[in-house]
Amino acid sequence: MRTLAIALFSLCSVAAAEDARQLATLPAPAQEVLRLEMLDNMAALNEILSLLAADQLKEAAEVAETRLGLSTMGRHRDKPFEARPGPHMPPAMHGIGIDGHRAASEFAAAAKSGDRAKTIALLPNLTGACVACHSSYRIR
Repeated sequence: MRTLAIALFSLCSVAAAEDARQLATLPAPAQEVLRLEMLDNMAALNEILSLLAADQLKEAAEVAETRLGLSTMGRHRDKPFEARPGPHMPPAMHGIGIDGHRAASEFAAAAKSGDRAKTIALLPNLTGACVACHSSYRIR
């Protein structure tokens, strides 16, 4: 077991040292806003999963739309330009973000309809944009 732990730690150390993700150079204020947004996104995803487990689809729909969906786009427009992440992202990174908002709204629509099977089927799309972006880009 100890050997496995050491091997995994070594693998993670090598992976971290050879981070091949594209660096998205954002001003420090935009980095902080994005970091806080990503933390909130993780909390929203956790809440959605908890609501689905409790068979509360309509409540999961509300969280998905109001915290992750298309209705959240532009929530930083009142901030100074250097604190808005979107305009500083590479176009493909920004596109992945928009795809994530779209997936959240599609998920929300399915959950709101009460169609549990369709809602569950759309769950991977909800997290897929997160995985795609975090696998492809870094800000540090």
